[in-house]
Amino acid sequence: MEAAHRRVAADLAQQIAAGLWTPGDQLPSRAALARHYGVHEQTVRLAMALLRSRGLVEGEQRSRLYVAHPPVMRALIRPDADWPYQAERIASGTWTAGEQLAERLAVPVGATLNHEVLECLDPGGRSALIACTWWRGQRRSHASYVAEVEVMPLDEAQAHALGLTVDSLAYRLVRTRLDEAGRPVETADLILPMDRWTIRL
Repeated sequence: MEAAHRRVAADLAQQIAAGLWTPGDQLPSRAALARHYGVHEQTVRLAMALLRSRGLVEGEQRSRLYVAHPPVMRALIRPDADWPYQAERIASGTWTAGEQLAERLAVPVGATLNHEVLECLDPGGRSALIACTWWRGQRRSHASYVAEVEVMPLDEAQAHALGLTVDSLAYRLVRTRLDEAGRPVETADLILPMDRWTIRL
C-alpha cells in the first residue's frame, strides 16, 4: 500500500502538472490540505518535503509554499566574468584564514582577511548562485585566474538562500584570481545549484 504522504504528493503534483496551480501560486495551508485529504498535518509536511525535493514547490519550511517556477538552466562558461544581473550582499566583514584559505591566498594561517557573500539573482529575481569571496588588504585588479570544480551538498544557510532543501547538490567552483606575477589576490567559492547550472570550462 502506498504511503499516505506519497499519495498526497502525487495528487498535488498531478494538479500542478494539469495547471490547476501555476508557478507563483500560493498553495493552501497545511491544515487546509490535511482536512481536504483526511490526513494528519505531519503527513502533509512530508508530502511538501517530497515536492520541494522534486523542485515543484518552494518557500520557507514553516510558512506557506508556492508552486515553483521551473529553474532556468544556465551554462557557466567564463567563471571569471562579473555577474551581469542584480546581486545582494548578504554578509561582509573580516575572516581569520584557516589552512585552506591561507594556502589559496598564500598568507599565514590566522591572517585577517576581508570577506563578502553575494547572492546573485537571475533576471526574474530568483537566486542563481552564491559567491563567497576572501581577500587580504585592499581589493586589487588581477591578470588571470585558476578554477577547480567539485560537487557538494548545500548547508542550511546556503539552502535557505537558494530556496532549496538542505543536502541538495551544488557545484562548488573555487576561483582564485592572480596578479601579473601569478600571486593570488583574491579567492572565491561560487556555489551553483545543480538544478540551475551546467559547467563548461
